[in-house]
Amino acid sequence: MPATETENRIILPTRRNFLAATAAAATGLVATTQTSHGFLFRQSPPLDLSSLPKSWVSRQGEKQIQSYAKYLEGLRLKYVSPIQVIKAHAKIKGSLWNSLPPRNMWRSMGGTLKAADRVAATIGQPVKEVTSAYRSPAYNRRCPGAKSRSWHMQNFALDLKFNASPSTVARAARAVRSKGFFKGGIGRYSSFTHIDTRGQNVDW
Repeated sequence: MPATETENRIILPTRRNFLAATAAAATGLVATTQTSHGFLFRQSPPLDLSSLPKSWVSRQGEKQIQSYAKYLEGLRLKYVSPIQVIKAHAKIKGSLWNSLPPRNMWRSMGGTLKAADRVAATIGQPVKEVTSAYRSPAYNRRCPGAKSRSWHMQNFALDLKFNASPSTVARAARAVRSKGFFKGGIGRYSSFTHIDTRGQNVDW
């Protein structure tokens, strides 16, 4: 039977309300998505450089330092911070400053930092200090006992301090390495532990 005029008046507004509600829901979804995207892509604040030597910051350039910090943040480390890594470069021997690694070497450090982060997790405490990371060739020559082909010059090596003995750290590093997390060198010294990702296992 054809709908009566009264029935049409009841049905049509209902359809309009449905369409209006659908449109409103879609608008809300877009707004939520935009808010979500805004959160996901929110820029992190610049690294505070106030604890670094001003002379070194001037030589490296704030933009370059912040770019390296952003790369380090992208590694999502839990037990070692970007500023700890960067401070390891801001050192001087005599009148010669060390430097950040060249940009084409940045990724070399990623595996070593992740290995160090895993070692810290195994010990159950954060890294206390990164005493050495990348060393420029000229700076490396001034470091007592440094090898002429040191893995620090290729940005594959870290010297680390924890609130634990170097023997404890070296033991934890070997345990992490034995699980296949990295291949590289582990060196135990009197006040720090060396870890690198050279690709073959070496101990000293």
